[in-house]
Amino acid sequence: MGIASWKEIPLGGIILEPRTSLKYKTGSWRSSTPKIDYNKCIRCLFCWIYCPEPAITRDEENNVTIDLDYCKGCGICANVCPVKAITMEAL
Repeated sequence: MGIASWKEIPLGGIILEPRTSLKYKTGSWRSSTPKIDYNKCIRCLFCWIYCPEPAITRDEENNVTIDLDYCKGCGICANVCPVKAITMEAL
């Protein structure tokens, strides 16, 4: 099965199957890795909200972890963190 052409994509970019990115591990793409300083983290969940992939998860106490199998190293999490608890480290 090939990639759909623009003519085959549903109007409005409707997503017909949710969470398809979970099928593809993309962690090998990144050139930097996010590191969380849990002493600074205030559990605001901005990183979790803004992560474009399912790379950041949270538990019942709103502690976050980063799944490096899916993190592409985009740095959005570090940029939205209001207390700079997340830094990007070069590989």
